[in-house]
Amino acid sequence: PREATEMSGFAERFIEQGKQAGLQQGLQQATREGLRHQRHTLTRLVQRRFGADVARASGSLLTRIDDPQRLDDLHDVVFDSPDAEAWLTALRQAVD
Repeated sequence: PREATEMSGFAERFIEQGKQAGLQQGLQQATREGLRHQRHTLTRLVQRRFGADVARASGSLLTRIDDPQRLDDLHDVVFDSPDAEAWLTALRQAVD
C-alpha cells in the first residue's frame, strides 16, 4: 500500500510536470508565431509604402526584434515616416 501511494504520487507529479512543460512549449510557439506574423505584416507595409528594396533591408533588422510591443509600435512608425530613410533610421534605433 505505501509503495502504491508513493508510485501514485510520483506518477501525478510526473504527469503535472509534463503538462507544465507542454503548456510552456505551447506558449513559446504561440509567441514565436505572433512575432513572425508581426514581422510579416510590417514587411508588407514597408514594401507597399517604400518598395521592395527597403522591405528587404527592413526584414533583416526586424528579425532582431523579439519584443511584441516594439514591433507593434513600429507599425505607427511606418505610417509616420516621411520617407524610406527616416523609416530605416527609426528601425535601426529600435533594433539597438
